[in-house]
Amino acid sequence: MRPFDEIVTEHGSVVWRVCRALLDPADADDAWSETFLAALRAYPDLRPDSNVRGWLVTIAHHKSIDQARRSSRGPRPVGTPPDRAVGGEPELGDDALRATLAALPTKQRGAVVYRYLADLSYAEVGDLLGCSATAARRNAADGIAALRRTYAGGSR
Repeated sequence: MRPFDEIVTEHGSVVWRVCRALLDPADADDAWSETFLAALRAYPDLRPDSNVRGWLVTIAHHKSIDQARRSSRGPRPVGTPPDRAVGGEPELGDDALRATLAALPTKQRGAVVYRYLADLSYAEVGDLLGCSATAARRNAADGIAALRRTYAGGSR
């Protein structure tokens, strides 16, 4: 079994993009940390033939939901911490794109994030969203179409 720090190095940026696409920066940091803490605890029991990326994105999905629930119940800080880049990977830095993505229906947003930011298969996306691979594909297509209409001003 590979050392866990290699897993973090290889998949940390994907987990960060998923958390960041679903949450604001401060909450995304917390969800990212909680994802890898939970993964570290469960890693010894992971089957050798497991899809590690899909496993981590599934954990990140659940930790992001938990973090969003916690944040909605608690006090909010007045200032917003600055965004940070992870591993030199591009992130959703454009506020207009982020707002457009956040405005999508939940399943469309999830399908776009998990398919195009986490590079999961439609079957894996469907499992995360509680739908079939066909429905996941449809949600991703509808989400991308809405992003093109709204964000790109209808070009294309």
